[in-house]
Parts: sequence; structure tokens; C-alpha cells
Amino acid sequence: MKRILTFIAAITLTFAAYAQEGIKWETGTFQQTLNKAKENKQGPNIVFLDCYTTWCGPCKFMAENVFTTKEAGDYFNKKFINAKMDMEKGEGIEIAKKYKVRAYPTFLILDGDGNELGRVVGGGKLELFIEKVEKAIKK
Repeated sequence: MKRILTFIAAITLTFAAYAQEGIKWETGTFQQTLNKAKENKQGPNIVFLDCYTTWCGPCKFMAENVFTTKEAGDYFNKKFINAKMDMEKGEGIEIAKKYKVRAYPTFLILDGDGNELGRVVGGGKLELFIEKVEKAIKK
């Protein structure tokens, strides 16, 4: 009986892992994320960094309603190595100073060396947000 329950739990976890449709976020440090972008030969080599705070309403809206959608995952996962960081905790404090992040949410687009390629301040519906990201990249 235990074997059957273990088997069912394993299958459920496997399906849950594949069911993620939104943006896949890196979990390492900022430097590890930059290194991944720098060393990534087959996939995206640009970092999309979500600079947020826990008290920011638009940050929460983006995290809960926009970045969790399949469409957001399809766009951002193909083009970027995605990371998010609280700008009031840990290494986020230094990143906010370095990139002069003063409004939330701010989204930085960086190369593997940490050079800023563009930025988007503020959120919004996915289609308009993607347009803003595309404009920021083209600058």
C-alpha cells in the first residue's frame, strides 16, 4: 500500500513540475545569474531582473497576475534568464544602489557583465508590458 501511495505522490509531483506555465525564476545569487547569462551558449544570454519590494502593490499584481501566465512564460523564458530580487533585503540593497532603482516595480535588462541594456519602470497588462520591454531592449 505504501508503494502505491509513494508512486502516486511521485507522479503528482512530476505533473506539478511540468504544469508551471509562467516565468521560471532563477534562485541563485545575482552574480550566479549574471554568470549563467554570460556562459549560456545555447539559450538566452540576457537577464530580466524584477526589482520589487514586499509592500509594492503593482509588484504584487505583476507577480500574481502577469508573470504566472503561460503567455508571460512563453515570452520571457525564451528571451531571458529571469531573476527577481527584493530591493530592501540582502544583496538587493546594493543592487538598488548600483542601478539607481528608486521606483517600484523596476525591471532591469542586463547583459552577462551586469551592464544595463534597458529598463522598464512600472507594470501593467502583459501585452503592453512586453511592448515596453521590447522598446527598452532596442534602445
